[in-house]
Amino acid sequence: MGQRIAVLGAGPMGLAVAYQLVRDGHTPVIYEADDRVGGMAAAFDFSGLEIERYYHFHCISDHAFLKVLDELGIAHKMHWVATKMGYWYQNRLQAWGNPIALLKFKGLSMVAKFRYGLHAFLSTKRDDWKPLDHVEAGGWIRRAVGEEAWEVLWRRLFDYKFYDYSSNLSAAWIWSRIRRIGRSRSSLFEEKLGYLDGGSETLLQAMRADIEQRGGELRLKTPATKVVIEGGAVRGVEAGGQVEAFDKVISTIPLPYVARVMPDLPPDLLAAFSSKKNIAVVCVIAKLRRAVSENFWVNTNDPEMDIPGLVEYSNLRPLAEHVVYVPFYMPGEHPKFADDDQVFLDKVRRYLKKINPALSDADFLDMRASRYRYAQPICEPGYLDRLPAPKLPVKGLWVADTSYYYPEDRGISESIDFGRKMAKDAAA
Repeated sequence: MGQRIAVLGAGPMGLAVAYQLVRDGHTPVIYEADDRVGGMAAAFDFSGLEIERYYHFHCISDHAFLKVLDELGIAHKMHWVATKMGYWYQNRLQAWGNPIALLKFKGLSMVAKFRYGLHAFLSTKRDDWKPLDHVEAGGWIRRAVGEEAWEVLWRRLFDYKFYDYSSNLSAAWIWSRIRRIGRSRSSLFEEKLGYLDGGSETLLQAMRADIEQRGGELRLKTPATKVVIEGGAVRGVEAGGQVEAFDKVISTIPLPYVARVMPDLPPDLLAAFSSKKNIAVVCVIAKLRRAVSENFWVNTNDPEMDIPGLVEYSNLRPLAEHVVYVPFYMPGEHPKFADDDQVFLDKVRRYLKKINPALSDADFLDMRASRYRYAQPICEPGYLDRLPAPKLPVKGLWVADTSYYYPEDRGISESIDFGRKMAKDAAA
């Protein structure tokens, strides 16, 4: 007989949990604080354009994501595009992302180019991440590519993504990011990335409709305030001052929130969840009359820019205007995170005009900034060893967030894969 199961969070992982539960004959009730589904993949109205608040793209290797598209009958809405990458360095925008671009790259010796290319190639071919699990990423890359390539091509990406945490990251985690992009190629010379007609919203709404059609329930603007635990077992969920009984609870909210919602967990578990560090993001999205460049992705190494790069999304998904995302990553405790939105909007205007001097103020049609406090877990060496298993020692309780598919980086496909597996495990 089907079980009533509470799901906390309606991001891609929470939706995937509920999606699997309804297909297996259970009744999930999803609690979500936001007024929409999707978490970091949610869309907003950008002066007439429905688009994600934070950029998303899909790789050829995103099997779990592609499988759900198939099951929902929307696989025909997926398109693959040969995209270009660029590198802004020494005040010039250079081609990037393939062997020819690497050979022609100005500002790097031939030896450094060779070592960088070999490391990227071997990382893409590698499958076994376990030996890298307890290795520190910066040292691992430095030993492979040498000081010169590290300084020019890697150091600023680390510094402007992770700040104080950049010297204690897991090599396995960084490797998985190199591999994901490296494997999304139709050849050594062509990168292929994907987009959905209508963006992530197309998938999110199809999943939502499927869940509701099969008897699942979504409660938006209804955060779970407490998971009720008695006698070592889950009893129910409190939301809006009401307690409702459930057979089981599956939480997909960011780990730093867990202690607040589950104060009755054993102290060692509360400490493990609370100790997890996260990077915050202020992501600026700009709508322009003309393109900044022909690249989808531009890495930046410029002493005047405090960003690791930018994403020209309209060079992947065709849109009426040109759309660029510029993410500013930083620890949430960093004073910069308290800066006014306008500070970030002004920086983006300045940076884009520097990269493409043909841009004028009149080319900027609209700009917005979105903030997410728990955008990216900090995965230090041996990360998984210090995470409690998703099935907690409280009967009927599962807890996970995007940290749990380490060493994979956070992504919609990984969230779907992990969420479906967790649903099967929890309902068994």
